[in-house]
Amino acid sequence: MAFDPQAYRPERTILTLGDAFYDPVAAADFPDARLRWRNDRAAAEVGAGTLDDGEWVRHFGRFAPLPGSLDRPLALRYHGHQFRTYNPELGDGRGFTFAQLRDRNGRLMDLGTKGSGQTPWSRFGDGRLTLKGGVREVLASEMLEALNVPTSRTFSLIETGEALERNDEPSPTRSAVLVRLSHGHIRIGTFQRLAYLRDEDGLRRLTAYALQELYGEDGDDPVRLLALVVERTARLAARYMAAGFVHGVLNTDNINVTGESFDYGPWRFAPTWDPGFVAAYFDQTGLYAFGRQPEAIHWNAMQLAVALRPLVEAEPLIAELDRFPALYQPAVTAAILWRLGRTPRSADEDRALVQEVERALRITGVGIDRFFFDAFAQAPPDSYGSEWDAARALLDRHAPRAARDHEYWRGSPRSMLIEEVEAIWHAIAQADDWTPFHDTVAQIRAMGVALA
Repeated sequence: MAFDPQAYRPERTILTLGDAFYDPVAAADFPDARLRWRNDRAAAEVGAGTLDDGEWVRHFGRFAPLPGSLDRPLALRYHGHQFRTYNPELGDGRGFTFAQLRDRNGRLMDLGTKGSGQTPWSRFGDGRLTLKGGVREVLASEMLEALNVPTSRTFSLIETGEALERNDEPSPTRSAVLVRLSHGHIRIGTFQRLAYLRDEDGLRRLTAYALQELYGEDGDDPVRLLALVVERTARLAARYMAAGFVHGVLNTDNINVTGESFDYGPWRFAPTWDPGFVAAYFDQTGLYAFGRQPEAIHWNAMQLAVALRPLVEAEPLIAELDRFPALYQPAVTAAILWRLGRTPRSADEDRALVQEVERALRITGVGIDRFFFDAFAQAPPDSYGSEWDAARALLDRHAPRAARDHEYWRGSPRSMLIEEVEAIWHAIAQADDWTPFHDTVAQIRAMGVALA
C-alpha cells in the first residue's frame, strides 16, 4: 500500500522562508526501529493511514522523504525566554521538521520529530528521547485532544534500540523517536531570534508566512498577526484551565503562534483545583503553576509584540495585547461550561456559575476529573456536601448541551494523574506489557466522544 491519493497533499512551503530560518540535517542511524504506536486517526487526515507498518517505519523511523514534500529534514532556528531568561542559543536540538502536508480541512500541517538525533543546536545533548518520554507525550496529547484543548497530535512512536543515560529517571533507559503532527512549528521564539539579529526583512517575511500559511490571510501586517496570536493563546490558556492541565515549561520557544499546545515534557494534570500546583520539579518559584498559566501565556504574547516592534509603532501592538484579559475571561467560561456539558445562558449567569464552581473546587478539594464527570449534564451528588449548594442552584439553570447516554458515563472518570502515568510505564519497563497503554488510549478516546 502507499499514501491515499484522495487525501495525500504534500507541501514544501517552509522553503519559501529561505536558508536563514533552518539548517539541513540528517536523522540518526538507529540500531533498531520497532513500531510501538501509530496514530491512524491522525494519519487518515493527511493521507498516511493507508501505509503498512513497513512503510510507516521507513518514513517515520528511518525518515525516508515523503513523496512531494521536503527532500531533507530541517532543524529550525529560534531563540526564547526560558523561565524569563533570554537564551539566544536555542533551536531544534533533538528534532526537525521533515515534511509538510495539508489536512482534510486544507490546513498546513508539519510533521516534526523528537529524539531524531543531534543537530547544530544540540549543544551538549545527545539528541535522543527516552521511550518513557515518548509514552508520556502520547498520553498528554491524546488526553488534551479529548478535553478540547488545541494540541499537536502524537503521530508515531518507534523504539530505537539504544540505552540512554538520564539524570531524572533510572538509567540506562530505553530510547525512542517520536513524530508529532502540528499546525506549524513557528514559535514566538522564532520571531524573537530575528528581532535579536535585527533582521527586519526576515521578520516581515516570517510575519507574511504565518499570516498566509497558518491563518489563511493575505498581507504582512504585524498588528494583525499579533491580534490573531493573542486570540488563540487566550483560548489556549482558558482550555488548559478547564482541562486541569499544567504544561510545566511555558517558555517562549514552547508557544506556537497558532495557539496550538505542543512539546510535553514535565506535564501533569492537577488532581485538585490548586492554583499553586506545579508540574516541573525545577519550577521552584511556581512561575508556571496551574493558576499562573494565563499570566505566563500573556507574558509570552508580550514578547511577540516586543519582537514585532521593529516593524510597527508600539501603540497598536499594546492595544492588541491589552485585549488578552477580556478575551480570556469568556474563553475560560465557555471552556468550563463545555466540560460541564451545559449550554450558555447569559454572560453574567455563565460567569457566576464558573466562579462558583472554581470556588467550591478550591475550598472542598474535590478531584477535578471526579467533579466534571459527576457534574456533566447533571447536578453534583449530595455527597459533595452543602458547600456545593450554590453551584447546584446555578447549574440547574443551565440546560444540558448533550445527553449523558454514552457508555463512558456508566463507568469511572478517565484521568491521567502522575500515578496512572507511572503505572502504565511500569508495565512497559518491567514486562514490556503495552496493554495498559493501549487500553488507556482507547479509554481516553471514548471519553472524547462522550464529551463531544
